[in-house]
This record gives sequence, C-alpha cells and structure tokens, in this order.
Amino acid sequence: MKLSFTKMQGLGNDFVVIDAFTRKIDLGPDRYRFFANRHFGIGCDQILVVEKSDREGVDFKYRIVNADGGEVEQCGNGARCFVRFVHDKHLTEKREIRVETLSGVIALKLEEDGGVTVNMGPPEFEPERIPFIAQERSLTYLLDVGGKEIEISALSMGNPHAVRLVSDIETAKVAQYGALIESHPRFPKRVNAGFLQIVDRKHVRLRVYERGAGETLACGTGACAAVVAGITRGLLDSGVKVSTRGGELFVRWEGEGHPVWMTGPAVSVFEGEIEIPGRGNEI
Repeated sequence: MKLSFTKMQGLGNDFVVIDAFTRKIDLGPDRYRFFANRHFGIGCDQILVVEKSDREGVDFKYRIVNADGGEVEQCGNGARCFVRFVHDKHLTEKREIRVETLSGVIALKLEEDGGVTVNMGPPEFEPERIPFIAQERSLTYLLDVGGKEIEISALSMGNPHAVRLVSDIETAKVAQYGALIESHPRFPKRVNAGFLQIVDRKHVRLRVYERGAGETLACGTGACAAVVAGITRGLLDSGVKVSTRGGELFVRWEGEGHPVWMTGPAVSVFEGEIEIPGRGNEI
C-alpha cells in the first residue's frame, strides 16, 4: 500500500505528518517504526496523525507516535507543525484552532509572521499526576542515577519531564544521564530528561533527551518544562528565550494555575509517497 506524507520540522525536531482526516488510516507500531527509520524509511523523531475529533468545539484530533512506535501524550514542536499542516492543506481556514490530544485540548494560533503560538495549558506538579514516585510534592527532588545523586525538578506539560540544572550544556553528559533518567523506576511511564543552562533571567540554553526518541535538536514541551522549572525556583523571569541546538523558542508563564505559552517556527520540508511493506490496513 502507498501512503502520502508530509515531512516537517520545528527547530530541527522532525516529523512525518499523515492525513487521517480526509481518509481513514489504521497503522500499527511496526509501520510507525518503519516511517521513523532514517535508513529504510523516511526518518523522523515522531509521527503526527491528523484525525477528526468527536468533541464539541474542537477542530481536530492528533496522535503523536515516537520513533520507537509508542504513542505519547503531547509534543510542543509537533503542535506547531500540526497547525501549519492543517492550514497549508486547507483543512481549515481558521488561524486559531483547538486540538484534542491524549493529554487534553490545546489551543494553537498561526501568527501573521508565519510563527505559531501554542497554549500548552498549565503545568502539573503533583507527583501522581506527572507520574513520579514521591511521598509528597517538592520544589526539587534527589534522584539516584547510576550510583550518583542528582537534583531534578519534576513536572508534567501533558507529558512527564525531569529538568536538571547544568553549568554548561555543551559538556553535559546528555546521552549517558539522559538514558538513565528516561528509564528511571521512579517515573512509571518513563520521562523526558532536560538539561538546562541558565544564561540570565531571560535566556536559557537547553538539550533534551526525549522519551522514546533519544536526544533531539529541540523539544517544545521540554522548553516549556525547563522554563517552568526555572521560574518556580526563582531563577527566571516570566518570559524566556530558549536556545536549543535547532534554534530558538520563546516561552511565557505567569505562575501556577496559568497556562504556558510557547511561540516558535514550523516548516514543511517536503512531501512524498511511500510504499509500506506488508499487508495494508487502510480503509
């Protein structure tokens, strides 16, 4: 079976976007892994599946599948690519849309300059809702990683995040500690591990080892989580520029109970059609 797709990227965090809005498509984890494979498939960090929503007042639904074939709750860079995709494909004429994800409904706005602003909703700090195993909520936690005790902030942006402060992200052992934090037993659903360097109160540098994908060039929810962690610890102002290896995002948060706002680019790279091996399940 042949399937059309669009390759997109947000700050180098790349996606394969599939239109399941105009036709029904049923694909399993093995095929998503095939799409994500950079040698035998298309190559991407995640696959975004555009679908119809049955919820009143919601324009679309979208599913987010990691390179390992596992479905996840939220993706900030993917959300920006999503609104660019549905607008470019004329699936909507609205510049502001509401989209259903596994973690709830988010609001997206296509700006006049081509950038995209996403209302990511308020962060969640209660351990059982992250989820994170802890006796009680705390500003920071000590985590035993590879026999070494490190300090992290733990929170959810619709998906779980652990944020560690480092003095220099260029020398931070992201691959080593990222993998250990991602699969740490205190995070029952695994976790995205962020390594945060504070430049000043309005500027940070960030690298993220993403759950199910490894280190990516950028992570939208990771940028939001890092800024929230810095603000709660009194280290950052309410509006912060986040420099990643793929480019820059701007994140704004006014404090607990308020939503996190993220603004950044979303770009279509190319379109294509791919032959999927095996028997097709498209209806």
